[in-house]
Amino acid sequence: MKLLLTGAFAYTDAQLQAIEALGYTPVFVQEERCALDVDCKSFDAAVCNSLFLYNDIALFENLKFVQLTSAGLDRVPLEYMHDHGILLRNARGVYSVPMAEWVVLKLLEIYKASARFYANQQARLWQKERGLLELCGKTVCIVGYGSVGQAVAVRLKAFGCRVLAVDQKLSVAKESIDGLYSVEQLDAALAQSDAVVLTLPLTKETYHLFDAKRFSAMRAGSVFINVARGGLADEQALVSALQSGVLKGAALDVFENEPLFADSPLWKLDNVLLSPHNSFVSEQTQGRLFELIYTNLRAFARGEL
Repeated sequence: MKLLLTGAFAYTDAQLQAIEALGYTPVFVQEERCALDVDCKSFDAAVCNSLFLYNDIALFENLKFVQLTSAGLDRVPLEYMHDHGILLRNARGVYSVPMAEWVVLKLLEIYKASARFYANQQARLWQKERGLLELCGKTVCIVGYGSVGQAVAVRLKAFGCRVLAVDQKLSVAKESIDGLYSVEQLDAALAQSDAVVLTLPLTKETYHLFDAKRFSAMRAGSVFINVARGGLADEQALVSALQSGVLKGAALDVFENEPLFADSPLWKLDNVLLSPHNSFVSEQTQGRLFELIYTNLRAFARGEL
């Protein structure tokens, strides 16, 4: 079977040999964010990330399986794949640990005013901060209770937090949460919460789920954290909520436009912590991701998917 591999993952020679041993003939293309100069219709399977944002999937006439290197599904034509019987797997679980650690880090940085201490250190200024808060005892609402949300919940419980989850599936595991709400009950959960963490997929239904009305439903002085997709929040409404004091602060790893525009007001707000879609990175993720890629390619080759 002919397999398209893109630069969305950096394969070692040993890993490529392991894939070949499964019966694949891999073709590696470094840059997937452009129109490919290859015979697209010859591929049976592909491992990629943003490939179909830049290449019409209809050109891949014999495609039967796609393995994503991302957890999100917003970069693939789901309806087309469903209609044409193309199997799809994402990178569920691969990035949960570093993303959950990032969430806890940012909550603590906001509550402990770390940015001020970092600035004071650079200025050689000895100045105490008297308004520091504890994470223990806070109610945190996790919107989207998949693998990342569940990893966040486990860590927050260890800090003594009360954890609420909002998910479209009310059958999710409830061991690490104190309450489970449907998406229709989101505002009720927000009204109880000191902090809100977004870990849900971006879909037509969840686009700008957090708009001006939703931010106004949040408890005054709460914290907003987004590690999912930037399009989940209306950035103008978010900026207004931060400027007005409705939100104490925000930590953002994702944005509607990436890279974040240089003239975005988010850069200048002193109650915002920004990072460049980096929360998923750790020394362990590449190993986890290849294990997942290999396992699913083997299952597809055996007809077990």
